[in-house]
Amino acid sequence: MYRRSLQFATTGLVRVSASRAAAVSSVGKVLDHEACFRAPAACQQTKVSSPAVTTCRTLHTTTQKIKIAAVRMYTCCVERINYDEFFEKCSLPDTLNSWFLVVQLHVWMCLVRLRQEGREGKFMCRYVVHSMWEDVEHRCKIMGIEATQRKEAIKAMTETFYAAIFGYDEGILSDDCILAAALWRNVFNHECEDPAQLELMVEYVRKQMQFIDSLDGEDLLLTGEVKWRPMVEENAQSILKAVKPTYNDAGL
Repeated sequence: MYRRSLQFATTGLVRVSASRAAAVSSVGKVLDHEACFRAPAACQQTKVSSPAVTTCRTLHTTTQKIKIAAVRMYTCCVERINYDEFFEKCSLPDTLNSWFLVVQLHVWMCLVRLRQEGREGKFMCRYVVHSMWEDVEHRCKIMGIEATQRKEAIKAMTETFYAAIFGYDEGILSDDCILAAALWRNVFNHECEDPAQLELMVEYVRKQMQFIDSLDGEDLLLTGEVKWRPMVEENAQSILKAVKPTYNDAGL
């Protein structure tokens, strides 16, 4: 039940954001028209748009596109993962907590990539994380968890998430031993007795990070499209050329 698809939620948010963008565009035209009357005679004659209104409208449209891309990126972290393979290879129980540990690992990898894209990337990071917590709360409600228990569970997950981020950041910047320790604490919950499982996960994280680093930053900010490499593959050192995503002029 906790693995319920996010497709309906993503589609709804895209439609709402598109409607809001259209509404803002209409309001912008009205404001632009009024501003023209308040402007000097030259503006009235040429009907030139007010720079302040145009800039505001452009920033709002860009913000909406980034929000939509953030939801799509989070959806890629949730719906493009083979959880059965993860649970089997890592000997994890099939529970909501195990699902969250796998998801937060992929969300973290996306956050690392987005931080390289400056102010827009950091802004998108906020909405990726926001989408994650909304999704977690929604899944808890579907499972029938009471409000008090749900609040406590999300609080514990929040602490786990930010502790994991610090550990993963240290691991990705250090050697494989540090990264393995972070994975042992956060994915395996201090209960991994098979070194091969840790080795597999270290290899998995390294190759995923190498792969998403090859993705174009502008495309990530516009589409949020991320495809993950298989957990087990014959030549893990090879980096496949990322397929350039397609989108229309509106970034949808």
